[in-house]
Amino acid sequence: MNWNTIVVYGAPWCGDCHRSRRLLELHEVPFQWIDIDEQPEYQEVVRKYNSGKQIIPTIVFDDGSFLSEPTDAQLKAKLGI
Repeated sequence: MNWNTIVVYGAPWCGDCHRSRRLLELHEVPFQWIDIDEQPEYQEVVRKYNSGKQIIPTIVFDDGSFLSEPTDAQLKAKLGI
């Protein structure tokens, strides 16, 4: 997997977003962080991935797949770590 294309959509007030970011940083997985509060145009992107719901974090991978509000175990499994 090309980790350079991981995009994490979230917000600073979101505990699950902090948890997912910590996991990525701990395992030195590069990712792009998009704060949907600072860049509200991305709220629609999140809703498109989540059938109209604004669920964060929404983590999009280079293969086009995504995880919404993943557990640490789900995120690790997807990353193969």
